[in-house]
Amino acid sequence: MEKAVITVLGQDCVGITAKVCTVLAENNINILDISQTIVGGYFNMVMVVDITSMKLGYDEISEKLNIIGDEMGLKIKIQHTKIFDAMHRI
Repeated sequence: MEKAVITVLGQDCVGITAKVCTVLAENNINILDISQTIVGGYFNMVMVVDITSMKLGYDEISEKLNIIGDEMGLKIKIQHTKIFDAMHRI
């Protein structure tokens, strides 16, 4: 199984989770784990997703998420777990 981590951060507003999940569902990306919080009006979400069978390439998915982020004033990042794990090792 090939996994990625998606992070979303920004001012809370209606529809953030729905828009991100729609892009994932349309591209056959399964959510394995999800955590979200709102602190002081700021929305934070971390998702672990299965990208094994995704329909588009990694860069195209990243661009689709960036477009949502730009439209909603959010920072949305997707990182392959291999990169994510390497960046966070001590």
